[in-house]
Amino acid sequence: MLSDLLDHGYDVRVLTLPKSAVPLHCMAISAGYEQRRNEVYSWDGLQRGTAPFLVIQHTIVGEGRLDFAGVQHRLVPGQTMLLSMPHAHRYWLERGGHWEYFWMVLNGREALRLARELIDATGPVMRPPAGVVDRIARACLSLIEQPDITPGEVSATAYAAMAALHDGVFGVSAVPEPGLPPAIARVMAHVETNLGQPLQVERLARLAEMSRGHFVRQFSAAVGTPPSDFVLDRRIERIERLLLATDMSVVAIAQATGFADANYLAKAFRRKRGVAPLQFRASARLAAGT
Repeated sequence: MLSDLLDHGYDVRVLTLPKSAVPLHCMAISAGYEQRRNEVYSWDGLQRGTAPFLVIQHTIVGEGRLDFAGVQHRLVPGQTMLLSMPHAHRYWLERGGHWEYFWMVLNGREALRLARELIDATGPVMRPPAGVVDRIARACLSLIEQPDITPGEVSATAYAAMAALHDGVFGVSAVPEPGLPPAIARVMAHVETNLGQPLQVERLARLAEMSRGHFVRQFSAAVGTPPSDFVLDRRIERIERLLLATDMSVVAIAQATGFADANYLAKAFRRKRGVAPLQFRASARLAAGT
């Protein structure tokens, strides 16, 4: 579970395993839970050797950046980055930034095959459901803390992480509703990736290349809720995750989720959830026995 990994705290493990006479084709090399703050952090996908491998990296707090073959991505909380090496990409921390994440490095032809299928289907950045994130976090924690782990256990754990991503992308619950207009799908993806930025309806309408009134009608018909409500619902969900998974202050969470200040966030959260943000955090942790 993600909460168990967060409770474990920052840690990195490089796995040293005996060479097997019979190779396993989905293996973990290393795993970790880290944060980067105000430092130089940059990885070039063409400067990491010639042996193929892949990286799974899930953002918990803060923000990283990715240039994937010339396409720019912002890596924000709730998103999972999947990359194979060697490849023309670079991911990095902006100057003065903060990025907290957990990660795994895997190799083997089956791991790489699955990675190619996933990246071809959804690109290098995805937003898995919470249950899928928990499964990936559980695999990462097992790799970090399980003593005397065997090659078979490492392979099974690595495959569990890839299978979780597979379910997140190709599972029945991950199949999008048919007939969603491309302009509306584009706006929804933009909202998910930019919850900390201004998302006024006028701005979203321009992204959809529609007038404001036409956009509101089209979005409401396609999604079942007006665009302003959709943005607020996604922000409230992000706030819940940050309250449960981190010790960020309400002020910091407000900044990360596009609210003008902590008071505005608290009013919106109480209106939607019936309790103040810190009461929600305390009650959830008490119920979980933490």
